[in-house]
Amino acid sequence: MWNPLTASRSRALASAFALAACLLVGASGCATADRSSDANADRSTAPDRSTAADRSAGDRAELRPGYGPDPVLPPPDTTHRVSRFARVVGWPAGQTPQAPEGFAVSLFAEGLQHPRWLYVLPNGDVLVSESNNPGSARDSTLPAANLAARYAAGMRGPSANRITLLRDADSDGTPETRETFLSGLNRPFGMALAGDYLYVGNTDALVRYRYGAGETRIDAPGEKVLDLPAGGYNNHWTRNVLANRDGSKLYVTVGSATNVDVEGIDAKDPRRAAILEVNPDGSGMRVFASGLRNPNGLAWAPGSSTLWTAVNERDGLGEDLVPDFVTSVKEGAFYGWPYAYFGSHEEPRQAGKRPDLVARAVAPDFALGAHTATMSIVFGQGPTFPERYREGAFIAQHGSWNRSGFAGYRVLFLPFRGGKPVGPAEDFLTGFLTEGAGEEVHGRPVGLAFLRDGSLLVADDAGDRVWRIQ
Repeated sequence: MWNPLTASRSRALASAFALAACLLVGASGCATADRSSDANADRSTAPDRSTAADRSAGDRAELRPGYGPDPVLPPPDTTHRVSRFARVVGWPAGQTPQAPEGFAVSLFAEGLQHPRWLYVLPNGDVLVSESNNPGSARDSTLPAANLAARYAAGMRGPSANRITLLRDADSDGTPETRETFLSGLNRPFGMALAGDYLYVGNTDALVRYRYGAGETRIDAPGEKVLDLPAGGYNNHWTRNVLANRDGSKLYVTVGSATNVDVEGIDAKDPRRAAILEVNPDGSGMRVFASGLRNPNGLAWAPGSSTLWTAVNERDGLGEDLVPDFVTSVKEGAFYGWPYAYFGSHEEPRQAGKRPDLVARAVAPDFALGAHTATMSIVFGQGPTFPERYREGAFIAQHGSWNRSGFAGYRVLFLPFRGGKPVGPAEDFLTGFLTEGAGEEVHGRPVGLAFLRDGSLLVADDAGDRVWRIQ
């Protein structure tokens, strides 16, 4: 049963971790977060005043570097070392994110513990995966202020390791039923129903549970379908899963273990930085597409068999390089990482190592800004939304931590025509950043899902809540 104190206790524990780290370096280290992730960093992290445009509704993002189908890409800067972490302060009573005129934003659920992903079952029940990165051995190598800043940004913290069910039987926007649907998981993320089974993407395995329509809790043990490489670079522990139209195949995302694999770790495991295809029983696993540094969102384009994904790109090449992106996924294609980016632009830290892969790297369809943490993609299907929003994709950007001016922290709408993104990308849900140029944020959007009534749900992991837009 859901405990309303769990989320507040979790936030308090995360704050305690952050405070402890701050005490090691003094109050000033905590106030500035960590402005450098490495001893050689000497770049200013004063707020980028140009990001005021990021905060305004209707922002035409393609006017800046790193946006659009053919983005402007500045020269790579391998000396770039900037950290600017957000500090989560939560939402004041009665305050919500902002959507375009004519839309209403309301609170669907609160008191969750780092809600990351959403899945709507055929009967309308909403599943919410609650999980976080509790840290790893690598954290011991981080400066104390840097680690404290990660806790304050919601990038580290205790993981609930559960899936919560929300049922709004009368469709009034307030779930009457709230139950722990599955517990004892290992950093669950993606969910998919195929046949009589619910599939869950744990960080180390794809597991499945027999599901009966209308069930509010599953107590029977799950069945491991497929082992997956656990964890990963920074927050690359997320494993999404999507079934094809007839449930005969599953597609699973696995992020890289490194930033750009100068260590040679990812090269040893072809499942990394890839989308895998597998049969529902776990047999026949193969790499469907590779060279995708950290794919998260998966979606089928309406009326087609074209798979789309949202991908986090690499760090350490500059403020506006390399942009995150959404792209259609071609079977057998290689999308560049770690040897190239956006087609045949060679990665300087891998120069000369694999010219064959650089030459065959596929350019993604649409760039959405560097370091924006582009996480999810869902296609417009809200019958109550204005017609212009029914041909295009909604995309959540969790927000940056490694550029001097904040980027992301919003949900975008990307218009499509004829199955292709035409842009420009438009702000759809904003207000996650607080007013002014400081580090404070109210929350961070991650997972997206449409309800049967056509309203859009947005998981706000840092805000511990789910928003509804109609």
